[in-house]
Amino acid sequence: MLMALPPYSSFVKNKCLAHIFAYGGRGDVTLEIRKFVTYDEETLIEGFRMAARPWRMFAVAAVVKNPWSGRYVEDLGPEIRAMAPPLGEELTRRIIALAGSGDAIEAYGKAAVVGLDGEVEHASGLIHTLRFGNHFREAVQAKSYLSFTNTRGPGNAPIMIPLMDKNDAGRRSHYLTVQFSIPDAPRADEIIVALGGATTGRPHHRIGDRYQDLKELGHDLDNPAAV
Repeated sequence: MLMALPPYSSFVKNKCLAHIFAYGGRGDVTLEIRKFVTYDEETLIEGFRMAARPWRMFAVAAVVKNPWSGRYVEDLGPEIRAMAPPLGEELTRRIIALAGSGDAIEAYGKAAVVGLDGEVEHASGLIHTLRFGNHFREAVQAKSYLSFTNTRGPGNAPIMIPLMDKNDAGRRSHYLTVQFSIPDAPRADEIIVALGGATTGRPHHRIGDRYQDLKELGHDLDNPAAV
């Protein structure tokens, strides 16, 4: 079982960035966070025209030690169950603070980039679990799934977080991508885990939505490919 510990945010405030868990049968699992990185952009003019309101996209990333780096591990479950919940909780706390509130976020997504001594499966493992994503989903009261990328790369690799409307997966105005990089991350034995959000869709959206396409094509909403 997991050891009972104070909330992870209290560890961060006290500058203790190693969160240690004891998970049954595997000894201690350590979540070691080297740094947090925040990205924030606010677009006022898009396509040579003023936006009706500022278009803001942002992200929060954690650079963590990869517990599986440099070796093959069959069962990733213990580390996922130990690391994903505090990562999801802390990144969600930070991105909500950055946005101002959960209500301010209209589009959301997630991403992970594993270093060169890791597998893409390692990046996937930390973000493709409800133990991670549900923190963000519940904080913004979302109905849509979290869109995602999971990739591998060296330091300064692009971190690309696809976004979509938190309640309407067919709303194309909110199909967005937050892209940034961290010059010294990921190191070969690290994983970047990130959450992204936007306060609005593209300022001058005019390509319609998927529902209009479905209507014109005569396809059903629940079977858009008509297969």
